[in-house]
Amino acid sequence: MQKLRSGKKLTSEEMNYLRVKNPQLYAQAARVQAMRENLKKQLENCRSKEEVEKVYGNSVSMVGKDDPMKEAIVAAYDDVMKEFKKILDETVKSGKQTISGKDAFYLYDTFGFPIELTVEMAKEENVEADEAGFEQAMEEQKQKARENQNFSAKLTVDNDLFKELDASVTSTFAGYDALTTESEIKVIATEDKLVDKLTQGQEGTVIVPVTTFYATMGGQKGDKGQIKTENGVFAVTDTVKLPGGRIGHIGSVVSGSIMAGEKASMEVDAASHANTCRNHSATHLLQAALQEVLGDQVHQQGSYQDSERTRFDFSYGQAVTKEELAKVEQIVNEKIAADLQVTTQIMSVEEAKKTGAMALFGEKYGDEVRVVSMGDFSKELCGGTHVAHTGDIRAFKILAESGVAAGVRRIEAITGDHVIAYYAQLDKELAEIAALLKTTPAGITEKIEHLQKQVKELQGENESLKSKAAKEALGDVMDQVKEVSGVKLLATSVENVDMNGLRDLGDQLKEKIGEGVVVLASEKDGKVNLIAMATDAAMQKGAHAGNLIKGIAALVGGGGGGRPNMAQAGGKNPAGIGAAIAEAEKVLAGQIR
Repeated sequence: MQKLRSGKKLTSEEMNYLRVKNPQLYAQAARVQAMRENLKKQLENCRSKEEVEKVYGNSVSMVGKDDPMKEAIVAAYDDVMKEFKKILDETVKSGKQTISGKDAFYLYDTFGFPIELTVEMAKEENVEADEAGFEQAMEEQKQKARENQNFSAKLTVDNDLFKELDASVTSTFAGYDALTTESEIKVIATEDKLVDKLTQGQEGTVIVPVTTFYATMGGQKGDKGQIKTENGVFAVTDTVKLPGGRIGHIGSVVSGSIMAGEKASMEVDAASHANTCRNHSATHLLQAALQEVLGDQVHQQGSYQDSERTRFDFSYGQAVTKEELAKVEQIVNEKIAADLQVTTQIMSVEEAKKTGAMALFGEKYGDEVRVVSMGDFSKELCGGTHVAHTGDIRAFKILAESGVAAGVRRIEAITGDHVIAYYAQLDKELAEIAALLKTTPAGITEKIEHLQKQVKELQGENESLKSKAAKEALGDVMDQVKEVSGVKLLATSVENVDMNGLRDLGDQLKEKIGEGVVVLASEKDGKVNLIAMATDAAMQKGAHAGNLIKGIAALVGGGGGGRPNMAQAGGKNPAGIGAAIAEAEKVLAGQIR
């Protein structure tokens, strides 16, 4: 397998396939996967490109000469460096000089690149990295993990409370075809004990023998609604699975009281349930559409549906393009418009596999399973609730696509009335934007293009004025040109000029001196900007702008570097500008051969 030889990560399903079909290849794949994780951990301690090369070099030296692992390690190193180079090139191509925090976090999350390593390697290419943005992306990832953890925690009651119950106390779900049923309250529990009664305002968990409330499972959020008795109303805010085949209805008494042994009417919130069904059925269509557009390598890695939205995680090694997302969304809406019948069949697992029904890898299934089909387009093993026809979904809109882990992408989407509300909000915002621009919604694009043209012209004028001001601030400095071991050096400072302005000045002064080295420093907004430039003739004699900058940047409390012909640095100590300018002559003298 080319993927294995190149050191790429295999999905769980691919590994499981190899385990059964080719144990020898599986063993090799397991070694490659372990190697990837080991290298990732080692990279987290690297702070320079040299240290990265050392990590991979040591790994190569530890395997035998003809060991296929050697090829995988080399390929893994190439992938890491290509990805960094790709991000670097795209950053520079877009006119930016800073790698975004999102990209820096991607390098860390995928390959183990610590932010310090990204900063150091970026500096060597005269580019910075957004450390604050990296920390923000890190926090967002942690928050996602916390939200997922909190979600599980909210749906958990103290299972130990129910261990003493008789094994005959179980619950049967009767909600596939009905939202209401008559039952009886068998068990009531508060947060820490079993009780016989709950009164108004008290929270608790209720267990009944027959319920139409779907319990959270397989990514589908549990139903909410009401349990009504002769003496009170219990508002169900969530429904969860409990050990021993029981279903727990979590909520509080909103009027009167409820008691164990009372007859109870189970009433699921119809609107909320219908919206959840729309989102769940749309997720089945989404997975089938993704496989059609992106290929069979797409496999479900997790999902979540409630009455507001659907979230679908799937295996895929790169970001889905806008064009691909648009095609996926189009296919789903076409299947909704086709009003496909949604059917359910109960069969054995083996029979289900023969029909081609998709199963969630790693999921444990009983002897019999439910197979949910949507026309001939989608067929999955699923225990959740669904619409009767795909037309009931009404509409589908993808809101976001993002990466949540290495090789795992996430799509978030809405259906039904939420799509209508989404576009209504867009219309409102477009009308507000049009009003601000003094045009109509249809004329917004033209108006913005006109404004962008004006801004570009004004920016050009501003840069021209800044360049003129910088020249005037610098004055005539040609009398400051020195000769260092046969190489001309112009090292001076100018006030209140940014890095772009210094580069322009440097280019002009380089032309004036003909051949040699130019070093400029400026204080702006309490910070120091430094640049160094060397002509071809000066470089032939040993001058190196990058090393020169490294040699003087510390004097202004900063660091930097760059190419032999041009380099820049920033600093925090303006008081050191004079010393840095003086030191430039010494550093250059040490370079000249």
